[in-house]
Amino acid sequence: MNLHKNIFFGLFALFVPLIFASGVAHAQQPASSFTAPRIGGFDVEQVRELTAGAELNFTLYGTPGGIATIRIPGAVERLLLEEMETGLYEASYTIKSRDRIAPDSQVTANLRLGNQVASMVLDESLLAGAASHSDAKRTADAAALAMVPRIDRFDVEPNRLVSGSDLIFTLYGTPGGKASIRIAGVKGRVFLEETRDGVYEGVYTIKSRDRIAPDSKVTANLRLGDRDSSAILDKSLLATSATHPSSRRWARNCANCGVIEAINVIEVKGEGSYLGMIAGGLAGALLGNQVGGGSGKKVATVAGAAGGAYAGNEIAKRMKVTKHYEVIVRLESGGSQAVSYEAEPGFRVGERVKVENGALVRNQ
Repeated sequence: MNLHKNIFFGLFALFVPLIFASGVAHAQQPASSFTAPRIGGFDVEQVRELTAGAELNFTLYGTPGGIATIRIPGAVERLLLEEMETGLYEASYTIKSRDRIAPDSQVTANLRLGNQVASMVLDESLLAGAASHSDAKRTADAAALAMVPRIDRFDVEPNRLVSGSDLIFTLYGTPGGKASIRIAGVKGRVFLEETRDGVYEGVYTIKSRDRIAPDSKVTANLRLGDRDSSAILDKSLLATSATHPSSRRWARNCANCGVIEAINVIEVKGEGSYLGMIAGGLAGALLGNQVGGGSGKKVATVAGAAGGAYAGNEIAKRMKVTKHYEVIVRLESGGSQAVSYEAEPGFRVGERVKVENGALVRNQ
């Protein structure tokens, strides 16, 4: 027994130093293995043509001791760079006939160190003489900025603010856009038509329900593509002795054009059927017969039959409910028109339409 104990303690004494030594060695690993990689530069020797056989020479500067790779969109292979000197990685890629590499391909470099990766996108074009990605972006941004619509002037011919009077609006700005206005106290928008290049005109006929004041806020909006500009009218809507209402009448080029103001779903109940009344009456009589006794039972039976017949008739009506859609169009001429559809019409509120032969067509 003592022999066994001596052997056990001897083995224990032998392995304990090894266990602690292993732990100490792990704790003393160099801190550099946990350093995040960094890419200081990424470059390419541009080529005259991106054809098969042309060589793309890449250079990357970054943290030494890493694994550097390059991904070229359109290339069939990923490129592995070799660390030629400390922190200097180089590699060449020969374009294959099956590659589909474009001058503006977004080439990405990755530098891996341990389980961390740094990435950088090549700014230069692969093709000699082509603009860099940053230059191309600045050019695109400038072009987009130039496309922002411009409102030079927004005007109105004042009038009496009573039902039936016309307010004629004119907007001057960038041509080719879509112009509309909103008047405080008026429901919905009023669209303006481009009658000449950069000149948008429209009329609003005041309704009895409108609540327009001389200083009501009127906002014009001019949209071009996905960009728009706004302007606020800076004059009164009310004609004074100094500003007589214009005798000019608005030439409405499209009396049956307008904007969808609402889409209503109309449910129509069908007629009840004798079958429903009979089935409901029988069910009601059966239930009434289970209540009370004697004359009370007869009364309950009769009442149940009557109630059941009514319920059965209502159920039959509900089973025959039909739906149709009513599209309300606010016309540019000042009125409104309802157009019915048996199925969903496929339009949306605010869309410009034209009424033709009792149906609606889009009016862009």
